[in-house]
Formats: sequence, C-alpha cells, structure tokens
Amino acid sequence: MTFVKKHTSQILVHILFWMLFVFVSLFLFSDFYWKENPFLQYLALLVIIVYGNNFLLLPFFVRKKMYILYTFVFAVISFLATQLYCYTFAKCGCTIFKCLSDYLWQSLVPLIFFSFIWVLYRFIDKENEVEAIKKEHAEMELKFLKSQINPHVLFNNLNTIYSYSLEKPNEVPEMILMLSDNLKHVLYESNSKTISLEKEVHFIDNYMKFQKLRTEGTKHVDYKKDIDSYNYQIAPLLLITIIENAFKHSTLHSDVSITIKVEKGVLECICENDYDEEKVSTTDFRIGLQNLEKRLELIYKDHYEFRIDKNDKFKVYLKLNF
Repeated sequence: MTFVKKHTSQILVHILFWMLFVFVSLFLFSDFYWKENPFLQYLALLVIIVYGNNFLLLPFFVRKKMYILYTFVFAVISFLATQLYCYTFAKCGCTIFKCLSDYLWQSLVPLIFFSFIWVLYRFIDKENEVEAIKKEHAEMELKFLKSQINPHVLFNNLNTIYSYSLEKPNEVPEMILMLSDNLKHVLYESNSKTISLEKEVHFIDNYMKFQKLRTEGTKHVDYKKDIDSYNYQIAPLLLITIIENAFKHSTLHSDVSITIKVEKGVLECICENDYDEEKVSTTDFRIGLQNLEKRLELIYKDHYEFRIDKNDKFKVYLKLNF
C-alpha cells in the first residue's frame, strides 16, 4: 500500500510539473502561436533528456559518488540542449550568449526540478529503510529482553508448587490453576505489544499469591493496589521485573513492600525491600533492572520515570503515562 501511494504521488508530481511547464513556456515566455512554436517540437526531446538523467545518469553517478563529474556532465547537457533548441528548432540565429540568456531556463528548470525530486524520494526511501531496520532491531531486542524474564517467573512458581506438593498437597490444585493462568499470560498474551492492564494486574496477583506462600515465615509481604480504572493498555511483563527483583534480592526475615497505583492515566509502581549492600554491585543484581530500563526506553521513551534509591531500603520507583 505504501509502495502504491509513493509511486502515485510521484506520477502526480511529474504530470503537474509538465502541465505547468508547458503552460508557462507557451503563454508567458513565447512570441509564437501554438502551431508555430518550436518548443512543442523540442518538448519530446526534453522529456527524453530529463528521464535519461533520472533513470541513467543520476543513479550511476550517485552510486559511484562522482558528484563533481556529474555536475560537469549536467552543465554540458544543459548547454548542448539549449544550443540545439536555438539553432535547430527555433532557428533564432542569435549568438551563443543570447541563446543561453533567453532559452537556457527551458532546459535547466525541468532538469534541476526532477533531479531534486529524485534525490528527495531517494532520501525518503533511505529514511524509511533506516526506520524499518531500527524498528526490527527494537522488536528483536524486546523479544530478547522478555525471553530473559519469562523463565524466572515460571521456575519460581514451579518450585513453590513442588514444595507444597510435599508439605501441603491440598493447596496444590488451586496453585496449578494459578500457574496455568500465568503460563497463558507469559506464553501467549505477552507476545502482544500491549495488553489490558486488568490482565497484567491479574498476572501479578497470582504471582504475589505464590510469593506469599513461598516466603511464608521468612518474609513479611505488604502488597497494595489502588487502581481507579483498568481501561488502559500496558506493555506486558514490565512490573513483574521490579516485583521479582524485590523478592529475589531481599534478605531473609525482612519486609517487602509493593504498591501499584493508577490514577488519571498515570501508573506508579513502588517496590521496597531490605537488601545486602555487598550484593548490590553484582552483575546478577543489576541485570534485571537494566533490561527493564532498556525496554522502557524502547517502548515508553519520554513517557516514563524510573528511579532506584539505595538508602535504608532498596527502592525502585516506576511511573508510566498511558
């Protein structure tokens, strides 16, 4: 569809130019009548020169980057075409300089105009190619970053189910249902660029249930939600990275606080946890949040705020504008 639109616009530009050019040549600058005007005879040759330049000369010299030589060839063609018009078609019998001053514009204007149009559309094509490559690269990077998230979440849930199958088997069926929902979310729904906020929060709710069960007796979990509307779209698996990081790197017998707030199209996610200062500088500690920041920059550029504070507690703050 884009290809058709581009070529349609080019054709329209060419048609409109030739109509205007012929009108100006015949009605504003000519002393001849239509039938007597030699410009009409010269027009066919001028079209051949213009499109020979567009389809042969310009592509060749630009590809070879021989810009100075092309300028020289361009000037020679314009000069010869003007002389041809003066002495063969118009038969004005004037001097070379008089010929150039009176009729050079008829050769130069279409050559310069269509050369400019050729360069312009070539530039647009190059820009579109660059944008397409950037988009493809961004999509590949997003898929890679998400692939690093998925296994962590699922393996933690599986480990929790395994431990409960040994100690509290009666609770396993409900946990399997929650895991099924999470699997569906991670394997299918997360492939979309955005999903409904309701689905993403439901996924986090299930994850939090697993974590409360898994950390029972070892950590105190405070999970709060304040959401004025679920009628928003969000990139999948963003919030889970912050939340998982809080559990993964919090110390034993500590507090983990997670707050999700949505108000008037603005989402805030705040996670706080006690941490071991010696582990904060390790690569394993940083990689999850670094990947998250890359995803945020790719998806929500200029529409997010992301902060990490390391004081008494390790605090991660994320703000998104829907």
